[in-house]
Amino acid sequence: MAKKQFKTESKKLMDLMINSIYTNKEIFLRELISNASDAIDKLYFKSLTDSTVGISKDDFGILITLDKDARTIKVSDNGIGMTRDELENNLGTIARSGSLDFKNENNTDDKIDIIGQFGVGFYSAFMVASKVTVVSRAFGSDEAYLWESSGADGYTISETTKDSLGTEITMTLKPDSDDENYSEFLEEYRISGIIKKYSDYVRYPIRMYREKTREKERPADAGEDYTPEYETYTELETVNSMIPLWKRQAKDVTDEEYFGFYKDKFMDYSDPAKVIHTSAEGAISYNALMFIPSRAPYDYYTREYEKGLQLYTSGVMIMDKCADLLPDHFSFVKGVVDSQDLSLNISREMLQQDRQLGIIRRNLEKKIKNELKSMLTADRDKYEEFWKNFGRQIKFGCYNSFGQNSDLLKDLLIFWSAKENKMITLDEYVTAMGSEQKYIYYAAGDTAERLAKLPAARTVLDKGCDLLLLSEDVDEFCLQVLREYNEKQFKNINSGDLELETEDEKKAADKASEESKDLLDAVRKALDGKVKDVRISTRLKEHPVCITADGPLSIEMEKILASMPGDDKPVSDKVLELNANHPVFEKLKTADPDKLKKYAGILYNQARIIEGLPIEDPVEYTKDVCDLF
Repeated sequence: MAKKQFKTESKKLMDLMINSIYTNKEIFLRELISNASDAIDKLYFKSLTDSTVGISKDDFGILITLDKDARTIKVSDNGIGMTRDELENNLGTIARSGSLDFKNENNTDDKIDIIGQFGVGFYSAFMVASKVTVVSRAFGSDEAYLWESSGADGYTISETTKDSLGTEITMTLKPDSDDENYSEFLEEYRISGIIKKYSDYVRYPIRMYREKTREKERPADAGEDYTPEYETYTELETVNSMIPLWKRQAKDVTDEEYFGFYKDKFMDYSDPAKVIHTSAEGAISYNALMFIPSRAPYDYYTREYEKGLQLYTSGVMIMDKCADLLPDHFSFVKGVVDSQDLSLNISREMLQQDRQLGIIRRNLEKKIKNELKSMLTADRDKYEEFWKNFGRQIKFGCYNSFGQNSDLLKDLLIFWSAKENKMITLDEYVTAMGSEQKYIYYAAGDTAERLAKLPAARTVLDKGCDLLLLSEDVDEFCLQVLREYNEKQFKNINSGDLELETEDEKKAADKASEESKDLLDAVRKALDGKVKDVRISTRLKEHPVCITADGPLSIEMEKILASMPGDDKPVSDKVLELNANHPVFEKLKTADPDKLKKYAGILYNQARIIEGLPIEDPVEYTKDVCDLF
């Protein structure tokens, strides 16, 4: 029998596919199962209008048979089969897709869903097989044909016999080598695992003969000292689930089913905090089942963490973690997306059209945001628990990319309220503001407890205003990017004018500043460039001194940036503010130049301590304190 050569430079293409495109050898089974499912789809479609098919939907299926002795794997289906010409055209020419031709010719877009529109998945068998044979009998024909090939050298087609419709692909595995263990694909558990991983939701049953053990029947005269005997037998089992949870109506799925699916699929022992079951039809159709975990994975805030949703097309898993389906600010979400509308390239590993993914991503992003907003409104305790785990990521989402996602995320933000003594949203803060209040006030630092004791904090609260206490390094950067909320600007209580003083207080401060101009200049000179200016404070009531920032860079932001790698550390413009009504200020007025310099140094370092900054020279500071006794 003359061997035929592959067309369209198939020798080079096959070598490229086997060695380059398909890097994960186990996907050969996914490809063959998908092709078998396509073949069944075609026959099922014909059965809708052709009564001679004689096979009901319940009778369709795919059979996987392993033979360790012969080192073969067989994939059989009772689908539409192939004629001699179809074997020639579909298997003899790489990159020709019989499935796509069928779909186009029959205009089945709205009637049937064809998984394989790729034309080359069959050739992935040569990743693991040294020889592949295909026996096929087409619907409407009594003749069957054998296609046989050992690789890129070519193939043969000959007549053969087959009792039933469909296709049977037999792969003879390559010998094991030091680098590759092909024998693993002869193990039932391995094949079953591959099916569950990639093809669990193919709509037709995928069956395997599984070897089992049972106790032999006991003899009637067996005594007490009888030792049980066991025997092995084979049983035909369905391996795949067929109907994915995400394609069922949400009202028909119980919480136990959702939670069990989540725990099994994503290896978590805790129930999810939220289940999001959604679907869409239109320009692109998809089903999605997503989960918000109830706790952060141990590696969540590390570089090793990989975000992404599992991507399926028509029940066949294409990617385990499709990062393009999730924005970074929702990277904690786990789940699956299944769409039959995605255009895939020949390896099914990469997506051809980012636009399609972009549509799904934007829809999922809005859905996740709305579900989180619903949790915030309807179940505050659960949302605050979620916030402890993932709030930092939401805040990073507001800050990253120059705040382009801040409008989407700002209503999800919550911060600790010094006035309410609980977490509140920005909307709740603004709603409770007095009509005369101009700003949303906040303090930023390491702990809420320390921030609540800042000199300016008491002033803000005494004026009847609330104060947000920001204790994470990203918090102030997040608010700086937002700039305002509902036309109310954010104001750090240790930066700039708080604009809380009355007219009388303003006049008193202006008068004190004018009367003490020489003293303030003397203190500034005594500090020798450590501060930009020395001023009379309108924010101090009980404390003698504080240090504030003049400009966009706050003292807290300076501290955070200073802890990061790099030599170019930005420094804030600092202002020392003095309380003109405090007894210490009276001491300054009467101090001689030497004492004034010591007082200035002590007050400056005390202000640094209050602000959480280190003392620049502890030895000099303690000496100055002792000298003034």
